[in-house]
Amino acid sequence: MSSTASTAGSPSSRRWLALGLIAAAQFMVIMDTSIIGVALPKMQADLGFSPQDLSWVFNAYVVAFGGLLLLGGRLSDLYGARRMFSLGWIILAAGSLLAGFAGSVGVELAGRAVQGVGSALIAPAALTLLFMTFGANPKELTKALALYGAAAPAGGTAGVFLGGVLTEYASWPWVFFINVPLAIAVVVLTPMAMPAGAIRRGSIDVGGAVTATAGLAALVFAVVRAPEVGWGSSSTLLIGASGVALLAVFVLLQARVSAPLMRLGIFRAPNLAAANLAQFLLGAAWIPMFFFINLYLQQVIGLGAFESGAALLPLTVTIMVGMIFAAPKLIERFGPKTMTVTGLAALAAGLVWLSLVRPDGTFTVDVLPATLVTAAGMAMAFIPSLGTALSAAAPEEGGLAAGIVNTSYQIGSALGLAAMTAVAAAAGANQLGDAVAITDGFSAGLLGAAGIALAGALLSGVLLRGQPAAAPTESAERVNA
Repeated sequence: MSSTASTAGSPSSRRWLALGLIAAAQFMVIMDTSIIGVALPKMQADLGFSPQDLSWVFNAYVVAFGGLLLLGGRLSDLYGARRMFSLGWIILAAGSLLAGFAGSVGVELAGRAVQGVGSALIAPAALTLLFMTFGANPKELTKALALYGAAAPAGGTAGVFLGGVLTEYASWPWVFFINVPLAIAVVVLTPMAMPAGAIRRGSIDVGGAVTATAGLAALVFAVVRAPEVGWGSSSTLLIGASGVALLAVFVLLQARVSAPLMRLGIFRAPNLAAANLAQFLLGAAWIPMFFFINLYLQQVIGLGAFESGAALLPLTVTIMVGMIFAAPKLIERFGPKTMTVTGLAALAAGLVWLSLVRPDGTFTVDVLPATLVTAAGMAMAFIPSLGTALSAAAPEEGGLAAGIVNTSYQIGSALGLAAMTAVAAAAGANQLGDAVAITDGFSAGLLGAAGIALAGALLSGVLLRGQPAAAPTESAERVNA
């Protein structure tokens, strides 16, 4: 068969449609964490949430999502990324319907958890499909990763806007129902656009799946609950220790079983561990910044939720432009290591600048210029560290690598947010009505996040190997062999 016919008949001939579906997955996974914010007060009134339980509309999704990512990656490797991608969307749609039609607190939280299960299948499968579709061309792969990365801030911002519009002009269940038509469209189009991928023989490491999922879920549960009940409370310590113990059992099992959920030797792949550490610290620095600035705009400057979302549009646009247009060219010229280190350093500098916010500050002086620096840093660091983590693994473990890097970023985000929230509260951020104390608390949290980003830059400079740019080509050659 001629190469022309082969190309025309291959799934890669529709690779840009495939990229659109993959970007939609990233957009939706992130949007589902932000779209509910504006709707929470009406959900509380309609369903009878207590103030203490209301945060679990968010946390139920995060715990299920973070806890199941490794299993989602393994299932993608065994049963095919395309199949798991479609199944994840079906589960996400089912969870969205359950959450939208919920008439009680328990049903609402169950629906959010089911949404998290669907996202845990979608996220690693999406990254695997992206690499399968674009891995043969390093330049196209970098551009595809850039578009994939840009979908995250777009989803976060769109969530704030859509949440406000739907809650105001329709009703809060529509923040969930909006997922359903998109899920149907993706499931219909996926077989036409995505490569099928190999279905490999192998069994699921049930013990590993149970201990990894339970351990990660317990750890995330303890962390997201700690600001509410106290970091030193017996429940936080007990649940956190249980999570660590389960993860220790998981590691022991992986060293002994013949077909492990996560082959420990994968971390011997050059740059994989270092790139995942960069993603972990990037999430731990970025998410607290986004959280504190939203609160500063509302609690100190006095903007409404919808207005604060609009105020962050310049940040979102900067990230998207940086990821799509600037990052690929800079990576090609300077290499992934240099850009990862530079991006994390720029993020740290922007966070230090943001920490200078004033109780009587304004958006244009105290927030806008510094957030543009943080956005540029995020755009420079995210794409090269993600690409390095994915390209380090062998093709048959692409789903696992995608699951690991998603887990690294999500767990880093949860731990960083919880830790910096505690720092901010200790410095006065919980003294509602006192603008000076609140601002001092936010400043402390932002400085802590800056320290995390700086640590990421230093560790990436030491641990990442130079000149890893050839890795995508080598990986693609293995895929096409």
